[in-house]
Amino acid sequence: MLRICLNQMKEWEGKGVGDIRVTAIGSKGLGFMQRLGAKVVSNVTHLGDTPHLDKMIGPVKVMLDAFHAGELDAVYVAYTRFINTMKQEPVLEQLLPLTGEQLRQTEHGWDYIYEPDARAVIDDLLVRYVEALVYQSVAENMASEQSARMVAMKAASDNAGTVINELQLVYNKTRQAAITKEISEIVAGAAAV
Repeated sequence: MLRICLNQMKEWEGKGVGDIRVTAIGSKGLGFMQRLGAKVVSNVTHLGDTPHLDKMIGPVKVMLDAFHAGELDAVYVAYTRFINTMKQEPVLEQLLPLTGEQLRQTEHGWDYIYEPDARAVIDDLLVRYVEALVYQSVAENMASEQSARMVAMKAASDNAGTVINELQLVYNKTRQAAITKEISEIVAGAAAV
């Protein structure tokens, strides 16, 4: 996932995109972006094993406010999508402005009366929608990380079992050789008497 961020940032810099801002969620992402020299405008670390939306709202709001103020052309989220235990894939998705595909998913023929007004309601819903997308991406990223750890630990346990079996075989062969040698010494001593 960090590699996809690096490649995309290099591509944007190659195209002359000037002001690339980063919000880092997690200490690994923050450390990577700082080593890269990226402009980290907000971050959150120490999320633990369970993401909490209230911890992520502040850093995400920094980017939403910058987009709303016209300082940013687009807002993207990069994360590792959890597909299953054995497969996860890095993803870079555009959050804002909403793409045509995202808008088509929400099209319908209904007309509502909004209170206080449609723009205020939609603006608030958009903020909650983006926060929910960020929360989902963090949750999927954590699930992918835990899955990768689980697979690595299973592989390590399986390898340890293989090593134990091999060492047990060597031990048994060595023990059998020692017993055979001792028996032949006893037989040779008895034959000499």
